[in-house]
Amino acid sequence: MRHCEFPAHRGRMEYVCLGCGATYGIGELHYTCPTCGGVFLLRDTAFDALKQTSGAAWREVFDARMGAKRSALRGVFRFYELMAPVLEEGDIVYLGEGQTPIVESAPALSARLGGQRMAFKNDGQNPSASFKDRGMACAFSFLRQLIRTTGADDILAVCASTGDTSAAAALYAAYVGGGVKSAVILPQGKVTPQQLAQPLGSGAVVLEVPGVFDDCMKVVEHLADNYQVALLNSKNAWRILGQESYAFEVAQWYDWDLAGKCVFVPIGNAGNITAIMGGFLKLYDLGVIATLPRVFGVQSHHADPVWRYYDQPEGAREFRPVAVTPSVAQAAMIGNPVSFPRVRHFAERYLAAGGPGAFQVVQVTEQAIVEGMLDANRHGHIACTQGGECFAGLVRARELGLIDRDELAILDATAHMLKFIGFQDMYYENAFPPEYGITPRPEYANRPQLVIDPARKAALSAADYTAEAAQAVVERLGLKAR
Repeated sequence: MRHCEFPAHRGRMEYVCLGCGATYGIGELHYTCPTCGGVFLLRDTAFDALKQTSGAAWREVFDARMGAKRSALRGVFRFYELMAPVLEEGDIVYLGEGQTPIVESAPALSARLGGQRMAFKNDGQNPSASFKDRGMACAFSFLRQLIRTTGADDILAVCASTGDTSAAAALYAAYVGGGVKSAVILPQGKVTPQQLAQPLGSGAVVLEVPGVFDDCMKVVEHLADNYQVALLNSKNAWRILGQESYAFEVAQWYDWDLAGKCVFVPIGNAGNITAIMGGFLKLYDLGVIATLPRVFGVQSHHADPVWRYYDQPEGAREFRPVAVTPSVAQAAMIGNPVSFPRVRHFAERYLAAGGPGAFQVVQVTEQAIVEGMLDANRHGHIACTQGGECFAGLVRARELGLIDRDELAILDATAHMLKFIGFQDMYYENAFPPEYGITPRPEYANRPQLVIDPARKAALSAADYTAEAAQAVVERLGLKAR
């Protein structure tokens, strides 16, 4: 059972700027390059040493760890050598994140798309009910190691959020405790009640500012540039490393065979799609997988700067932030994603390795997003609006002829449906403000139905009430007597 021991391998990690190429050590937290202001990736300069082990041997190692009883290897860090191989076992934070299931779509849902093969990866089954826990596990593990090695005893972890990031950051900060406290900055009135309740329940200081996520992010960036805080948005490159585990898990779920498969990912702040491409490329470079799956990024027409960039002719592309309008995919309602330079970097590498069509971006409507969520969940899934966005992206890719029916589409359901249940209610009640551009269709409506009036119940004996209420149910459901 040597594979279930904590790894002896240690890497040599450094920050590398995607703007000017400058590198910095990991002895302190860096978010943007002091030289040019560019965003960082974390690079293990000893990565090539991993190639001395065959792809088959790595598959054996990672598969063996699935049964490990060591907390540090139970979650995302069973892929330790591929993510942050500088951490010590005692510093790794494990709250049950990772190993989320991939659920094949119900046959009836597949039939709606002409028999398209598809499945949802339910990342809403992470501890705080979203994919953000993957990145937080890595970011807080490094933070805990930094605290231990530097003697720091007063750390404020801060993030901007539309909900999921704040919930995850507050949860992990509460667990680590000690000198670590958390503060989250949210756009006023643009976070669902369920998501707002999470950081409050974890004891975080919750601060609201007028505007949208991009406004919150500007405030947090100012704090990170001028004050001693630990930034936990996707500018934190340690978070990106943790989110690579999504790609590793997809590959492992399909026994490391990704031929004929594609992955749909909502773009949002672009950290997750960056991490997923980076993760697949690591597996490919090591020979753990022989084929890269195709990756589709999905954006709403209410927040689509990355789609607009790739919709331009190659060679004439220019990235421009956009002003967002309200979206049911709140976590993706970002007009100036901080990780866009990372997307461009990994997209170039991904296309070079996987060939034309290996990476694409599709645009979908708000109507398609919310109805994608409703369709998925009416067929036994637990997709959030971002999962609905991925389903809508699959539908759009089919319309554009970008995907074959026999190709297996894996849809990223980033959070649990209950976090966004208010949008379902708004659809059923036809309560969307005009700026959403959503017109509910009667065939999707589903409301509670009263079978007997309370006044009528009060006028009946208990036995007569039971009989009359039961008869009303019989008539409503069309039941037949035995």
